[in-house]
Amino acid sequence: MSAATDDYSDDDAPLASQSFNGSQRRAKTANGKRVTDSDQDNFSSSEVDDIPLSQATRPSETPAPPRRGNLKRYIPLSDSSSDDDTPLASSPAKKAAPKQVNGATKRRKAKSQDTDAEDDSEPVKRQKKRAPANGKAKRPPRKKVKQESASSADDEPPAKKKPANTRKRKLKTEDDDDEGNDSDAQPKKTKPRAKKVKQEEGSDAPPQSKATTSKRDKEKEASQPKGNKKEKVEEEEENVYRWWDAENPNGDGTIKWQTLEHNGVIFPPPYEPLPSNVKMKYDGKEVDLPPASEEVAGFFGAMLETDHAQDATFQKNFFEDWQKVLKEHPPRNRIVIAEFAKCDFRPMFEYFEAEKAKKKALSAAEKKALKKAREEAEAKYMTCLLNGRKEKVGNFRVEPPGLFRGRGEHPKKGALKLRVRPEDITLNIGAGTPTPVPNVPGQWKSVIHDNTVTWLANWVENINGNHKYVFLAAGSTLKGQSDMQKFEKARELKSHVDRIRQNYTRDLKSKIMAERQRATAMYFIDKLALRAGNEKGEDEADTVGCCSLRCEHVTLEPPDSIIFDFLGKDSIRYYNRVQVDAQIFKNIRIFKENKNEEDNLFDRVTTSSLNKHLTSEMNGLTAKVFRTFNASITFQRLLDEDREKLDGATLQEKLNAYNKANRWVAVLCNHQRSVPKTHDQTMEKMRHKYRALKYERMKLRHGLFWMDSSYKKNKKYIADESDLDDEFIAGHEEATKAKEIEKAEKKFAKENEKLVEEGKKPNNASVLQERIEAVEEEFEKLVKERGTGKATLKRGRAPEKIEGQIDKLTQRIKAFKLQMVDRDEGKEVALGTSKINYLDPRITAAWCKIHDVPIEKIFSKTLLTKFPWAMEADSDWKF
Repeated sequence: MSAATDDYSDDDAPLASQSFNGSQRRAKTANGKRVTDSDQDNFSSSEVDDIPLSQATRPSETPAPPRRGNLKRYIPLSDSSSDDDTPLASSPAKKAAPKQVNGATKRRKAKSQDTDAEDDSEPVKRQKKRAPANGKAKRPPRKKVKQESASSADDEPPAKKKPANTRKRKLKTEDDDDEGNDSDAQPKKTKPRAKKVKQEEGSDAPPQSKATTSKRDKEKEASQPKGNKKEKVEEEEENVYRWWDAENPNGDGTIKWQTLEHNGVIFPPPYEPLPSNVKMKYDGKEVDLPPASEEVAGFFGAMLETDHAQDATFQKNFFEDWQKVLKEHPPRNRIVIAEFAKCDFRPMFEYFEAEKAKKKALSAAEKKALKKAREEAEAKYMTCLLNGRKEKVGNFRVEPPGLFRGRGEHPKKGALKLRVRPEDITLNIGAGTPTPVPNVPGQWKSVIHDNTVTWLANWVENINGNHKYVFLAAGSTLKGQSDMQKFEKARELKSHVDRIRQNYTRDLKSKIMAERQRATAMYFIDKLALRAGNEKGEDEADTVGCCSLRCEHVTLEPPDSIIFDFLGKDSIRYYNRVQVDAQIFKNIRIFKENKNEEDNLFDRVTTSSLNKHLTSEMNGLTAKVFRTFNASITFQRLLDEDREKLDGATLQEKLNAYNKANRWVAVLCNHQRSVPKTHDQTMEKMRHKYRALKYERMKLRHGLFWMDSSYKKNKKYIADESDLDDEFIAGHEEATKAKEIEKAEKKFAKENEKLVEEGKKPNNASVLQERIEAVEEEFEKLVKERGTGKATLKRGRAPEKIEGQIDKLTQRIKAFKLQMVDRDEGKEVALGTSKINYLDPRITAAWCKIHDVPIEKIFSKTLLTKFPWAMEADSDWKF
């Protein structure tokens, strides 16, 4: 409990304040079921998961985390301690508190408020079907100008695909609308117009007939080389449905699709018993387990040397669930398994590791054949027909049974995830569509035809009772519309945020305790990007957000600092010391008075009531929108600040600047991660490669000196590589020689395989021996050259060419050094989360065009597929 300081009078305290019991601080619904953070693990994010994130330092294991810098003040607040600043008597609030605890109806509203931005209830507009090729409603072909002018001809040949840059220029004319849904925009037909003018000015001849144009086009197409991969790629790109060009791309808010046809989900194969010689042991004796019990034991055996298997909670939950299975399927040799400590899963672990090694040792051809067989089996599940268009399905594979790992310190980690069967799954398909047949025995739980939702299948998992959903892939029409709508809603907040801040600043002094608490919570969500948070059940990890903060999580440090210390999402520690406005400090002191450390700080505020108030401020506004807005607007500001600094910078310097801004946002949003276990190994490999590049430059310099000693006087080449000692050079040359010999052996074997296939006699081993001797002779020269400062290069090259090679290598070394710095600085920050969910991708697309950075250097292929609508943003686009 926080005591009042001498700086404030008793007038600041609420009248008739009372302490609160435990039932008030950890409220549940009337039926005892908690309101969960997420019902849909298959969502890319959920509302509570997507509620504005927290600005936090990296998670720390130490009891005394490092201090953070002060937070910039946004709103100057009064330091008044007058009676006007005192909330009214808390009697009205007393009535609200039990309602908060026991009101099932209110909890249901909370759940409806806290839906994800990608929830199936989110408005997504009906897709506009393309008209027939000769219809007037069809958008003009985007390729050949002559074909555009003759698009109405019935015998018109297919239009050739135009280059990608033409499409980009077209979008620049359409992206003037901030909302990105200029459905009336049409591609400018400048070339046909120019042609018409030329005909009018040049001669009185009639315009060229459509038939003639069509014939010429056919002849031109026939002259083009076939099998051009680049043309095929462009054709595939053009076949993608450009929903963002359609009328009302954000959807109509009710109907998500007209027709939907898919093949359901694919179930994992049934369990295959282990060989008879592989058995776990109990108290030193082999146990003969039936398949059902053996399968569960194998789940733990496969994880034997992981951190999970060493965790006490994980072991406890696994053993309890395994005991239940053993009661129904006891060992055949009647051994009673009563203590976990006497169980020996090592034989199982060794068998699984040997199987992994066998798979890893397969030849490239065998691996390719297995992959092809798997893809063929899954092919029909990977796509569906949505409104007659083929769309990719996201998570069409049903998760196999196993042990629940959870995130962070989840109390149920280690529990048994049961096998999902067709009887557990509800399918959603179009009316009149054939019902798919499961790939395992069984019948679907039910089949519905609900076109107001976007999921294809769902079931309830047994660990937390959450719903699992199958949705379309990230790059699908519906997902793309959802993403665009989410970011456009965040952009809309820009025009309301000043008024909202004025309103909650005024309510910071409200006489009504609920309003004052709500305003304070909004301040933290806005300024610190905290998640709103929801209540947790006793069987869940004790993670909190803004609305579920307890007094123990917030410490006052006079005169105006607050220390936050709690576990956020995924049990990642949030520690932050911030300097706040005087009124905020006063309010927190008031909220903590007469409360125990385990009592709720905001006992008059819930996530649902907060979001309900935000909706009244702006239509569709939730706490989640604040997080997306703060992340994107901050990212835009940071990139704009570095714009002039990057003039003339190298590509790697630009990438480092981009990642630096992304890291800042990731810290703001508390997107922390533990340092990867392989980080040290990765950095060591990078350091070795860095020195190897410097070794190559050294040999080029020495070769230049051998040719002309006058280069030694040139300052550009005089500096040596000081970090290349004799030990590294000797080791590097030996390793390089071994690689060259291995390369020669592989090439020799491949040549002989080809000769045998052609029916010819393979080369003798003497040929390989000659090649190996040539490699060894080459490296013997390197040994003699050590320490001489001179080198003979393999191929004769002119000095000018060597100078150019040295310059290029110097640039590579500089860029690689920046990569090393960037990798090391980002070891504790997850940059991908913000790219996927919180940063408007149009910011990145515009930035890449400004600085001439290939978008592929920043966005993976997955993200490029997810955000095709954003890639065409103009260079002057701003969030």
